[in-house]
Amino acid sequence: MPRDIIQLQCSECKKKNYSTTKNKRRTPGRLEIKKFCPFDKRHTVHKEVK
Repeated sequence: MPRDIIQLQCSECKKKNYSTTKNKRRTPGRLEIKKFCPFDKRHTVHKEVK
């Protein structure tokens, strides 16, 4: 199964806010998405963590 569940961590406040799935064959590197952080109350970059 190539799809894995990953956690997304805010780059500003370092809290894990989101979880999503990722295709490991298409994106072998770490995923970075700009999403809304409810703790900072603004859009920040969220990075994949283990």
